[in-house]
Amino acid sequence: MAYSRVIENFLRYVQIDTQSSEESSDRVPSTEKQRELAKLLQQELNQLGAAQVRYDEEHGYVYAVIPSNMDGEQVPAVGLIAHMDTSPAVSGRNVKPRVIENYDGKDIVLDEESNIVTRVSDFPMLQDCRGKSLIVTDGSTLLGGDDKAGVAEIMAVAEYLLSHPEVKHGKVCIGFTPDEEVGNGVAYFDIEGFGADYAYTVDGGMLGDMSYECFNAAGAVLTVTGKSVHPGYAKNVMKNAIKLAYAFQNALPDECPENTEGYEGFYHVDRMKGNVEQVVAEYIIRDHDRAKFEERKAVFVRTAERLNDQYGAGTFRVELSDSYHNMREMIEKKLYIVDNVAKAMRMAGVEPKISAIRGGTDGARLSFDGLLCPNICTGSEGHHGRNEFACIEDMEKIVEILLNIITITAGF
Repeated sequence: MAYSRVIENFLRYVQIDTQSSEESSDRVPSTEKQRELAKLLQQELNQLGAAQVRYDEEHGYVYAVIPSNMDGEQVPAVGLIAHMDTSPAVSGRNVKPRVIENYDGKDIVLDEESNIVTRVSDFPMLQDCRGKSLIVTDGSTLLGGDDKAGVAEIMAVAEYLLSHPEVKHGKVCIGFTPDEEVGNGVAYFDIEGFGADYAYTVDGGMLGDMSYECFNAAGAVLTVTGKSVHPGYAKNVMKNAIKLAYAFQNALPDECPENTEGYEGFYHVDRMKGNVEQVVAEYIIRDHDRAKFEERKAVFVRTAERLNDQYGAGTFRVELSDSYHNMREMIEKKLYIVDNVAKAMRMAGVEPKISAIRGGTDGARLSFDGLLCPNICTGSEGHHGRNEFACIEDMEKIVEILLNIITITAGF
């Protein structure tokens, strides 16, 4: 069964710049340009004949419903959610998607002049795409598969169901969110108005991936206060906040993203700015295990206290705030919603690969807010960088899987 419409959707959506912004993450959406895609999706859902289509003028969310055609039978309402924004890490402006047909399994040169190459050694999952068709960038931007692949797949599901009334299904709720990449994707999500009994974020990686657990996550802001004096007369007086920030980093356990994998947690310095007098460093702290997560935060605070004993009270100041928690704590109470995904994948000839997300999704916060929400693959990989790619056949297969989930939920 082919669902070529999903690729038409995807190629159209990635050319709309929806990059979110850390600098303005105090508002949702953090960038006005995300509204362009939101309004387009609202328009397309109306054209398809979806019901209860609404665009949140204040915060940029898009909601819609595909009504049940089960003639009064009561079946669970299932939700499908994807985020519209792309990562602030790499530009999403003027994306120029390129299709590689019958991929040969070798390194992909994106920009020969700038030596931008997607290497199989860096992205071994490319081996699973040999003989298939890939969508890549020209090396100057990210692609936007995270998460416009999910958006395109959900829209293809909507079109299929609305044009094939013979397919029996319960109520299907659709939600598109802004600002997932800056941690505010569901800050104003209308769970009650959304109307689903449970949902799935379509925001994962390669075909077959599925997750119902993620990191516990916290953000930490480290402020280091130094003392600036003329360098010619600085002996025993100057306190260089830049060097002291390095001292703090070196005092942490050597558990960073580039040294960890699987269920291993980490400390990650994500941003730093300042001068001799003051440095502000932003960290993220992650661990799948709640007890280990709490200990990581305690280690961070104790490190500052120990260094304050050495360099003077108030030199190191820490502000900690939790971002989200491991959604497994909530979802494992109703694991049948995960089992339905595995069954849907096998119906489509795909072997499910359950793994823990080394990150988070909108579903993490939603699960703790009362809407259980595991995560499903999108058929794209290399997210947040110029080497991002998506596999056409896998995206089409994911549309089939989503349709299978909907019919399984309805009892078929």
